[in-house]
Parts: sequence; structure tokens; C-alpha cells
Amino acid sequence: MTQPFTPQQNAKLLPQYSLLRVVDISKDFTLPREGWRRGPTLRAVEKISFDVTEGEVLGLVGESGSGKSTLGRLVLRLIESSAGKIYFNGQDISLLSSRALLKLRSDMQMVFQDPFASLNPRRKVGAALEEVLELHGQRDRNDRQNRVAELLRLVGMPAEAAARWPREFSGGQRQRIAIARALAVNPRLLVADEPVSALDVSVQAGVLSLLRTLQSDLGLTMIFISHDLSVVEVMADRVMVMYLGRVMEIAPTRELYTSPLHPYTAGLLAAAPQAHKKKADRVMLKGEIPSPINPPSGCVFRTRCPYVLPKCEVEVPVLKDLGAGRLVACLRDDLALTAEAVE
Repeated sequence: MTQPFTPQQNAKLLPQYSLLRVVDISKDFTLPREGWRRGPTLRAVEKISFDVTEGEVLGLVGESGSGKSTLGRLVLRLIESSAGKIYFNGQDISLLSSRALLKLRSDMQMVFQDPFASLNPRRKVGAALEEVLELHGQRDRNDRQNRVAELLRLVGMPAEAAARWPREFSGGQRQRIAIARALAVNPRLLVADEPVSALDVSVQAGVLSLLRTLQSDLGLTMIFISHDLSVVEVMADRVMVMYLGRVMEIAPTRELYTSPLHPYTAGLLAAAPQAHKKKADRVMLKGEIPSPINPPSGCVFRTRCPYVLPKCEVEVPVLKDLGAGRLVACLRDDLALTAEAVE
């Protein structure tokens, strides 16, 4: 596994302005009817706000059902939000028409989780990549074919792969092709939604190394979504921890992994495979994540929190800025969740 960026390397990659700003974004889904009654409402994302700096990699972590993938699609407007604002490069894109939004699509692209489903099995690789270029205005066929060959080489694939079918490639190779397709129009923001979770462990490191190299060389801004904490540690400059559609903690990667401030973050770190740690010394998460249809009142994490107080049942914690890039949503400020506390 490759090593995480050092703070010195990160500083070179992070000009000091936000490419993406999300303000109080929420998303509700109405579930199918139950007989004559209207279907229940599921709030997948609840008033989330965050910034992503130009050239930064923001990692999104949390258990399944925490709203990570929904949030990734919301910021690209692949699905529409129920409330909130999205600013890209200073422009409010929340209410842009489909035609106006199409002009911004070249700046915002996505790599999906399943490489076997993201490529059309009836189109050869070259045709799939050319289609993206043509949709975004590149009309000359020779120019498109040259760009396809360049993109394939960029992701470590031979130019001859353009003449082959998706079924002829392994999962790792297909994901490289999907990355090439996302980069075809030179995006500034790339959302990678669990890009290696469907791959064999033996090929994950190669794809992660490729993504990190491309991010550095091309100056990409990236939102990297994963449930795997070891993967996020390698990829991200900052990490945002989500639970039941809400943000629990945001912090620089190194600080979050060595000294978590939220009990949920501490629990996630304790649950990660750590062969050299003693299980008895860890603060372990107990129980299952509650249903997002009927989340707990007050702090949504209170039903699993080992430090719960009576006030946690009635008060919703706000995300407090503690300085030095650290934000936490917890009613308790007397916890000492150091690295030792979760080891």
C-alpha cells in the first residue's frame, strides 16, 4: 500500500480558495406507498455544509446507509437536493437549468463503484471514450481518436485497448478505463464513489496509486468516498465522517486518525482491522445503525454511544469549529478520545 501524503506535499497542492462549497444541503426520498397510506419519508442527507479547496482530496467515510454516495451525487446534481445551496467556483449551481448545467459537466465528473456496470458492453472502449468527447464538442474524429489513445496511456493502458470490448478486461482494467472516461474532458472536480471496493485486494493498490498520481499531476480536486478507513488514509488530505446523513467530524487526515474527537470516529477506527491492537482496549461500536426512516431524536448517534448523556436525547449537536481545521458535532467537550483511547 502506498503511503499517505505528507503535510508538506499537501501544502503544495492546496491553493487557498474553495472550488466547491456546499451549504445546508438536504435530501429526502419518499418511499413507495404502504397500502392506502402515503409512503414514509427517508431523509438521506440532513443540512450538511462543507468546502473543498482547489487541489484538495476530501475523504467521506461512514457505514453503509450514512449518506455518502447520496451526497456525492447531490454535489454533481446527478440527483436534486430537497434544500440547500451548491457553489462551484463561486457560482450557485443549485438552480441552473439542464442546459446551463451541461456546460459545467466537463468541470465535474464521477467515477462509479462498479466497473462492470459503468461501461456499455455493446460499445468498444474507444467508442465509449469518443462519445464523451463528442458530447462535449470535439467534432473532429482524428482529434478524438488521438485523445482516446492519450487517455488510455494516461491510465496505464495500451492505445490498442480502444479496439477491444469491455468484457475482454479485468475489473481493475475496466476501472482504469472508467477513470480515463471521467478525465476525458479535463474536469476540475472528480467524485470517486467507492472506486476500489468492487476490486480484488491485489489490484486495489494499483488503482489507488494511479488516482493519487493523476490527482497530483493534473491538480484535480477530489471527493473520495469509501467505507474503508485504510484507503481513505492513503488518499485524503481531510476526512469528513458521516452517520445517518449528518456530519459527525471533519479534520485533517493525520489528526483525525491519531486523535479523533467524536465517539463515532473513535468507534470506526477501533473497528478497523488492527492486528497489533488488543481488542479489549478498544472503544467498540455496538448494535446496528438505526433506520433512516425513523432516526433517533437529538443526537442520531446516541443509541450506540458509550458516552451518552440524558441531554443527548433532546439536543441536536451542531458542528463546532475548534480551529486548526477541526470540526465536531458532539454535545460533550470533556472526552479524551486520544489515539490511546481507541487502540
